[in-house]
Amino acid sequence: MNLQPYLHFARQLAYRAGRITLGYYNKGIQHDLKHDDSPVTAADHATEEFIRGEIEKNYPTHALVGEEYGEKAGDGNPFRWIVDPIDGTKSFLKGVPFYSVLIALEIEGVSRVGAACFPALDEILYGADGLGAWCNGRRVRVSEVSRLKEAVFCYTSWSGFRTKDRLDVFERLHEECFFGRGWNDAYGYYMVATGRAEIMLDTAVQLWDVAPFPPIFREAGGFFGSWEGEEGHTFGEGFAVNAALKRKVMKLMRSV
Repeated sequence: MNLQPYLHFARQLAYRAGRITLGYYNKGIQHDLKHDDSPVTAADHATEEFIRGEIEKNYPTHALVGEEYGEKAGDGNPFRWIVDPIDGTKSFLKGVPFYSVLIALEIEGVSRVGAACFPALDEILYGADGLGAWCNGRRVRVSEVSRLKEAVFCYTSWSGFRTKDRLDVFERLHEECFFGRGWNDAYGYYMVATGRAEIMLDTAVQLWDVAPFPPIFREAGGFFGSWEGEEGHTFGEGFAVNAALKRKVMKLMRSV
């Protein structure tokens, strides 16, 4: 299957959607709380509305699921678009530039195309099976660091490790790695995919938080999936790592 048209569409759409978010960024935007107490803003709604409209116009028979407006069934075909209009809304609200717009295409349950746009940084990470992983037109790959003592460990939330009773993993990685930083949400995965960090862990994620990353990491030479080493975006947790450290990190996580 030729995925190039889908990759081009996802990349362009993520970029255009990112321009919408910038119209609200650092403007003192207010927020509401959803049922899970996570914040949502007018920017989230406007951005997802735009993305959904473009997908429905260009691929009317495809299924679609987004964080803010839920699921639209397809016409019995295996294509489903997965959308997070603003990943990192808390960062967005505080004027922190690490938020992103995430768009992925799932085919028969497998994420095959992904784009992650960081509008405030003017960076866009994207990739598709067989087509490479790219950032702003430059091919990207994970690092070749093979020693934990040289590795950078990223995470979204210390409290997430505590809530999931996995503080032991958090503490051991801080002990074993060169250093750890809370470069959170999609930005942490971006750091690993581009070789600037080696490990990213999330204890709890939704489908739309991570759907772009399996194909990006396959093409960048790394791994994205569950803490148990199962590749994919549907496990409710996130684990990204370069190829050289995957076994060591999984052994550490299992040992504690």
